[in-house]
Amino acid sequence: MSNYKNTLNLPKTNFPMRGNLSKREPDILKRWEELNLYQRLRQQGEGRPTFVLHDGPPYANGDIHIGHAVNKILKDIIVKAQTLSGFDAPYIPGWDCHGLPIELEVEKKLGKAGHKVDAKKFRNACRQYATQQVDKQRTDFKRLGVIGDWDNPYLTMDYHTQAHIIRALGRILAAGHINKGFKPVHWCSDCSSALAEAEVEYEEKESMAIDVRFAVINEDILLARCHHAPDSVGSGPVSMVIWTTTPWTLPANQAVALHPELEYSVVQCEEGQFGSERLIMAEALLKDTMLRYGTDRYHVVAYCQGKDLEGLQLQHPFYDRQVPIILGEHVTTEAGTGAVHTAPGHGLDDYVVGSRYDLPIDNPVDGDGNFLPDTQFFAGEHVFTANEHVVDVIKARGKLVHKHRIRHSYPHCWRHKTPIIFRATPQWFISMDKKGLRQQALEAIKTVTWTPDWGGKRIEGMVVNRPDWCISRQRHWGVPIALFVHKTDETLHPQMVELIETIAQRVEQEGIDAWFELDPTELLGDDANNYDKVTDTLDVWFDSGVTHATILENNEQLSVPADLYLEGSDQHRGWFNSSLMTSVAMRNGAPPYKAVLTHGFTVDAKGRKMSKSLGNVIAPQKVIKTLGADILRLWVAATDYRGEVSVSNEILKQIADTYRRLRNTARFLLANLHDFNPETDCVAPEDMLALDRWAVDRAWHLQQDIISTYDAYLFHLVYQKLHHFCAVDMGSLYLDIIKDRQYTCQTNSIARRSAQTAMYFIVEALVRWLAPILSFTAEDIWQHKPGKHSDSVLLETWYEGLFPYPDGVNKWQKVLEVRDAVNKELEKLRVSEVIGGSLDAEVDIYCDVPLYTQLKGWDDELRFVFITSNVRIHPVSEKPKDAVVCDDFWLQAKLSKYPKCVRCWHHREDVGTHHDHPELCGRCIENVVGDGEQRCYA
Repeated sequence: MSNYKNTLNLPKTNFPMRGNLSKREPDILKRWEELNLYQRLRQQGEGRPTFVLHDGPPYANGDIHIGHAVNKILKDIIVKAQTLSGFDAPYIPGWDCHGLPIELEVEKKLGKAGHKVDAKKFRNACRQYATQQVDKQRTDFKRLGVIGDWDNPYLTMDYHTQAHIIRALGRILAAGHINKGFKPVHWCSDCSSALAEAEVEYEEKESMAIDVRFAVINEDILLARCHHAPDSVGSGPVSMVIWTTTPWTLPANQAVALHPELEYSVVQCEEGQFGSERLIMAEALLKDTMLRYGTDRYHVVAYCQGKDLEGLQLQHPFYDRQVPIILGEHVTTEAGTGAVHTAPGHGLDDYVVGSRYDLPIDNPVDGDGNFLPDTQFFAGEHVFTANEHVVDVIKARGKLVHKHRIRHSYPHCWRHKTPIIFRATPQWFISMDKKGLRQQALEAIKTVTWTPDWGGKRIEGMVVNRPDWCISRQRHWGVPIALFVHKTDETLHPQMVELIETIAQRVEQEGIDAWFELDPTELLGDDANNYDKVTDTLDVWFDSGVTHATILENNEQLSVPADLYLEGSDQHRGWFNSSLMTSVAMRNGAPPYKAVLTHGFTVDAKGRKMSKSLGNVIAPQKVIKTLGADILRLWVAATDYRGEVSVSNEILKQIADTYRRLRNTARFLLANLHDFNPETDCVAPEDMLALDRWAVDRAWHLQQDIISTYDAYLFHLVYQKLHHFCAVDMGSLYLDIIKDRQYTCQTNSIARRSAQTAMYFIVEALVRWLAPILSFTAEDIWQHKPGKHSDSVLLETWYEGLFPYPDGVNKWQKVLEVRDAVNKELEKLRVSEVIGGSLDAEVDIYCDVPLYTQLKGWDDELRFVFITSNVRIHPVSEKPKDAVVCDDFWLQAKLSKYPKCVRCWHHREDVGTHHDHPELCGRCIENVVGDGEQRCYA
């Protein structure tokens, strides 16, 4: 026989080498849908303990971006891992469907509601637009391999959800947390609406900064309250100097605030730029302020503390109005003069301190950001364009001390990216302190597990500092604040809580139009003449914030509190916060979640935000089309999401390389199991070869580690462990060693079936380890593996067929250390071209007892472990001088002088000794025509 190929057990599989994911994945998706996989999971999960990950709703507007992909893939990995751990883990995706962005898109086509189109038609158009956006995003989310109840998602615009949102409002109202107030709120003149804290971004802005004189009405009273030398009170008019970056707010000024404990100086300015006058400012800011004014001709003539000047009257710089000096802890010496112009209608700190002094809350600005018609000097002007005019008016009256331009952080509308204003309007608020909501929320935070752990501190800081929550919006597309308010005293109807349930029932049948079109007499009868129907809509953060009540409480598959909320790090001020506040308000202090996990934002390889102008945007749709969704999923798992999540084409290419390693490992296992029937060919553990038991032991230990790592949500460590197992434990070690045995031993020999048994156990475990991350690839592996199996790997739990090999681990550890040393010497021979492959070499090892005894016991099988043609073990006394020292042994590696067997490629002394098979070694002759070789170890 000259061709021995047919005597070898060569690998064979239909599992393709190339993933070709972009083409294969849609077929797998189609199969999952035909299986009705999500419902199968729910049926299979009946009676199991539950794990509820509550989906934070993305906004139903625009294509999904790479951040969406990160979020949804992380959630999917967790849900699938929990399912494998034996939990019933439903996943019901949701969408936020109300709010301004959708209105703006509809306005582009129809115009503003109430102008070119009636409000009902406008709302219907908003609903239709949101539905289209949901359908488009749902298709992309499904393409990512995310398994969920996509046919029955929750939508905040569903009639029953809208009704439950109104019921949630009623519960918070009944708990006493809601009140109406005339307070300054973030206001976007482009939106013509109040904004929530989470809708505000801070960006750099250039502003006009001015120092303005507020003349002291009675300087004798001032000086009587100051410390000064008897003959050194100075001369000239006395003015308190304020500094502001918002000149347009000065028409609403009602006071000047000083810090009670700061020291203030009365500064005599000499002849020159200022003439002879006296200015009052904080002593700590005196030098910087006068330097800003460009003068060094001044000296202090008197001083006092802020509290000494409380109640002193000042003259408004351009209106016929006197305003008091008041005291406030919010005044700092970070910038300015230490004297803060106070307009309670245009600032939260101003409002708070003004409330203590009963100051008027003046707001001369309309919803579009224009001064009202009766505003002296500035009627009809937009506030930002009026800044220069305000400065001109101040200058004309001799009250401008200085002006300059600065760049500073300023609040912007996150939708329009334009600067916003603080503007006092009648709004509805959830009070943070009226019924102790703030303190209850802070206590609730301590009961939650935060991942990363800094998340708890971050949301705690936001709760400590957050103002009352303005929940009202002046829009058309949103859930109404379904309340009746008395026309005279603005109190709520005495049966309001009961009426809310009646209103909710109507909304459940007809949607939010049921409220907007409601004739109050239907519910209030003759009493309707005394009440106004509130037409404001709820902040969309309220809609999503109460999903713990609208969704978790009203779906029998779900429960509250949820086991986990998972969103981006911006949601500490967004959804995590609104959910916490509403749950604490509704449930007497209980949070809506047991644990919260936060992931970072996506950035490019240089740490820059994704931007079209930078050209660094990575669209998930494009990645899926070129590389496949599993590459995206592997990238998400590989990245430590607790910080910024870096992505670029180069990073994805590296991930694709790792993917090929994982896929090739699975393919090798499958290819060598092509003739293996688990029901008849499995070898009992006690009969398996030592190396095979060692490999199963490695998988057994790794599985415990992988499960605990999945449970800790450390997916980048799962990725690292999987890669190491496939590349090192399998690729560079076990699978490399068993090739000889797998290919050359007789087909049904214990030696070969033992290896196949180990590989079968490993592939059963590996496919499950991969499933949460590489769902498509795992499904492909599942359909190609031998033996009977369920319809999908995603219906499985962790594999229970692995077992430990406690006696073998220590034995193998030393052998593998010796193998590493041998490989280093073989590499030297390869580099110097003494040998081609490792089978061209033979090795001599010299060592003392007990290593000598241990290695000698392997007989001839060490050569299979080292993948050399021969290994000889000698006592250390026989070592030659040129032996290489390696820890507690010495070795020599050299080119074998024996001929090469054409079947196994080993160089053996007995090649050519058999008359009928002169090209084979004795071992191969035994495997071809004899009873087959016997193996014990490798």
